[in-house]
Amino acid sequence: MDRFATLGWSGGGPGALAAAAVPGGRVSRAGIAHGVAPFQLVPGALDTLDDSDRSALSLLPGDPAGAASAFAAGIEPLAEVFRVSGGPGVVAAFEDLNLLSSRDSELWHDPRIGAAYEETMREALRQGTGGAGWDNVSWIGEWDFDLSAVTSPVLLWYGSNDRIVPPARGLWLSQNLPRARLVVRDGDGHLGTYDHLGEMLDALTEPG
Repeated sequence: MDRFATLGWSGGGPGALAAAAVPGGRVSRAGIAHGVAPFQLVPGALDTLDDSDRSALSLLPGDPAGAASAFAAGIEPLAEVFRVSGGPGVVAAFEDLNLLSSRDSELWHDPRIGAAYEETMREALRQGTGGAGWDNVSWIGEWDFDLSAVTSPVLLWYGSNDRIVPPARGLWLSQNLPRARLVVRDGDGHLGTYDHLGEMLDALTEPG
């Protein structure tokens, strides 16, 4: 394909931006839904990490494999919930960590959404948490591309009640990308993509 749009949700946001930073101008628009921003650059972002993630991060940049293993170990307790529990156990685990807004809880209790999400997570973790550990290396560690190289339009969508990736991360990205437009939806949490995916895809693929 000569031209295409990208869309990254949560920890997938850096990947969508990295694709848009590749020379050649093939990315028409980049979309970020509730996406993370560079932890080393956003004021206060590193303070939000727990002790396990800080310990893993301390191994970077010299030992990425060791950092990935340490991140993976920190994810293991939550991964075990997905492996052995049904919907209530998974939702309860996130609620106990105070990670779900009221709208997130409603969406997760929707059987069409909750069951699909749980099955996706179980499959993702079937062979262990190693992949998730490397994901954390890529977006909690220092990003290896320059945001100023992202010259395509970037559409940023965040929720005012997101307890996993606060909307302040979207504001930072909007101020540090050359052509960004930020939308913060009142009342949305981290799962707002389920409510708005159609309009997001329309915005990413509209002519012009």
